[in-house]
Formats: sequence, C-alpha cells, structure tokens
Amino acid sequence: MAPATLTMPTASATLPPGIDPPLRQTGNTILALDLGTTTGWALRMGDHSILSGIQTFRPGRFEGGGMRYLRFTDWLVEIAMRAHGIRRVVFEEVRRHAGTDAAHVYGGFLGTLTSWCEEHEVPYEGVPVGTIKRFATGRGNADKAAMVSAIKARGFRPADDNEADAIALLLWATAAREDRA
Repeated sequence: MAPATLTMPTASATLPPGIDPPLRQTGNTILALDLGTTTGWALRMGDHSILSGIQTFRPGRFEGGGMRYLRFTDWLVEIAMRAHGIRRVVFEEVRRHAGTDAAHVYGGFLGTLTSWCEEHEVPYEGVPVGTIKRFATGRGNADKAAMVSAIKARGFRPADDNEADAIALLLWATAAREDRA
C-alpha cells in the first residue's frame, strides 16, 4: 500500500495564510481533482478551510499499469476517511490530450473516480478546462504559468500547475454553489 498521503497537515499541502488545518469536517466537504499521473487536489472542509496538494500515481518499475488506479482508489478512501466523508467531487474534464498515452491514463483515472463515487454515493461533476481557466484568469485559453499566478494572487501557494488547477476548480465549484443558493 502507498505511504500515508494526507496527514494533518501534509508535507505537500498548502494553505492560504492564516488558515489552520481543520480537525473535523461538518458535512460539506468538496474534493476537486486535476486527474493525471500527478494529480492536483484541493479539499474544502465543512468549516470552509482548504487543504491542497499533489499526489503522484506513477507505476513502479515492477508494477503493472493498473497499480496506479488501485493506489488512486486507496488514496480516495484515505482522503474520505480523514475528512470524515466527502459530500461532492468535481474534476477537470479534459476533452483533448497531447497524446494517446495521456488519454488512456486520464480515462483510467476518470473511470476509477466515477466508479468510486457511484459506489460511495458521492455526486460528481466534470468541469471543462476552459471554464476553470476563464474563472481563474478571465481567459479560457490561459497557459499554466497564468493559472499558477492567478492562484498565487488569491493567497495560495501551489506546488505546480496541477495543484493550481485543482484550487481554481474548487474555488469555481464553491462560487457556483454559493451563486445558486
């Protein structure tokens, strides 16, 4: 099994200044994911605090290709346990990939995620890449550097573009939900 990926706080988690990691969730936890071999994640707890980071699911030298998806499932279970449940999952919905391998890996993560959500009765929603970029930067075709800069301007410290995308997606999901309320 993979080593612990989410301790409170994790080595890879970043928080906006002045926010301490929550001790307990109160029922409205949202998980945002930028799916891939290096998955960006952001978690909004019930008390509105945000944890974020990256998690790598690269297969080991002597592992089959399916091991990354088993580790991803274990990681989802661990996140849900430590957050005392996940109320909603949003993920970056990618329609175009740079290559066939990237498309296959994304499809595997997407299938694993949606199966896990169905099994645990967690609502999930894919959000187009352009929607997330437009929300964060004002441009639907913003590059990775612009996304990282936009998230840093909001007080976060993303480790890379994967984490920045997950944070932007989480902020979009939170804003969209509050607008509907």
